[in-house]
Amino acid sequence: MAPELIRVLIADDHPIVRQGLEILINSQPDMRLVGQAADGNEALVLTKESKPDVVVMDLKMPVKNGLSAIEEIKKSDPETRVLVLTSFPDDAMVISAIQLGANGVMLKDSTPEQLLNAIRDVARGHSPLHPSVAHKLMLEIQRSAAAAPIDPMLTDREIDVLKCMAQGLSNREIAFKLSISTRTVTTHVRNILDKLRLDNRTKAALYAVEHEIVKK
Repeated sequence: MAPELIRVLIADDHPIVRQGLEILINSQPDMRLVGQAADGNEALVLTKESKPDVVVMDLKMPVKNGLSAIEEIKKSDPETRVLVLTSFPDDAMVISAIQLGANGVMLKDSTPEQLLNAIRDVARGHSPLHPSVAHKLMLEIQRSAAAAPIDPMLTDREIDVLKCMAQGLSNREIAFKLSISTRTVTTHVRNILDKLRLDNRTKAALYAVEHEIVKK
C-alpha cells in the first residue's frame, strides 16, 4: 500500500531555498509539494487554494512577513499546521511565531533528514523544536512575568491530557489513548491553556516538563 501523501506548501523569498526544498520534498514517497510562495501574501492565497497538510514558513519575507501570514492562516483555519524554517533561532520573531500558533520550528542549517522528519512530525500533530529554539523558549517562559502558578488547580483528567501533550500527541491520539472523544480532549486542552495562562500546546508541554508533571 502506498504511503499517505503529506501535502506541503513552502513559503520563502529566496528562489534557491524554494528550489532546494522542492527537490527534497518531491524526492520523498510520502510527500508532495503543492505550492511555492515568495512572500506572506502568496502563502495566504496558496494555503486557501491548495489546502496543504503542512506549510513550511520562513519568517523574514517581503510584502507580508511570516508572522503576519501565520496569524492570518491560523485565524482562517486553526487546524492548518505550520512549520517555521528560519536562520535566526535567537530572533524574537521565533517566540512570536510560537505564540501565534506555529506548530514547530526548525533551522535552515538542519540536515535534510531532520527537516523531513520535522515535516512528518508536524503532519502527525507533534511539535518539533530545534534544540536551540527549545532552550530559548524555556528561558523565555522562566523569565516571563506572567508565568503560570505552580499549582494551577488542574483536574486529574486535565493532568492526564497535559502529560499526553508533553509527549507530543495530537488530540486524536490523546482521545484514543484516554478512551475519550476528540471533542472532550479539545475542551480539556482549552481549559489547560486557560488555567496555565499559556498561549499554545508547545508552551504547555514545556511547562509539564519544567514542573515534572510528566514524572507524576
